[in-house]
Amino acid sequence: PERVREGGWWSGYFALGVDHILGGLDHLLLVACLVLLLPSLKALLLAVTGFTLAHSSTLGLAALEFITVPMAIVEALIALSIVALAAELLYRDGPSLGQRYPILVSGTIGLLHGLGFASALREMGLPEEDVLAALFAFNIGVEAGQLGFVVLFKFVVIAWYKLRQAPDIWRRGFPELVGVLAAFWFFQRLLLGLSE
Repeated sequence: PERVREGGWWSGYFALGVDHILGGLDHLLLVACLVLLLPSLKALLLAVTGFTLAHSSTLGLAALEFITVPMAIVEALIALSIVALAAELLYRDGPSLGQRYPILVSGTIGLLHGLGFASALREMGLPEEDVLAALFAFNIGVEAGQLGFVVLFKFVVIAWYKLRQAPDIWRRGFPELVGVLAAFWFFQRLLLGLSE
């Protein structure tokens, strides 16, 4: 891509990683659901760590073509993972699965997202002479974008909670909206995958 050529491998692929996260509504909604599901900083850090380790492994393996999977199915499962998190926010009676096992749940979801990241990275292209450095720079960019969004969204939630009616918006309205949107993506992606 032009941006990579202008900025050099490291800065170019780092910027592509940040752009991929901040431009991916499905990923941002998933991270937002994790922030709402895990109000404690410790649990949220565990979840983000699990997600990072998992998506880094599948991103590397898929980008280097050690594993190949049908991307339409992966994209559909990514949408389904967002539906599952939205459902946890809506229908929890006591600690949910994600709250009890944040690393396990976020890590499982991260495996899927890593495959999706790899697909996007392959479309952009990797330099033949420095594949590992470009892959590493892209992954660091993904993490920077993700952590920046976590911090920003956490501040937004804290600010809203200071308003009297705001908690109801986060408890019901937001997860319902996310669940409906992600369910639409799931069926759309599944149908597209089956039609190919």
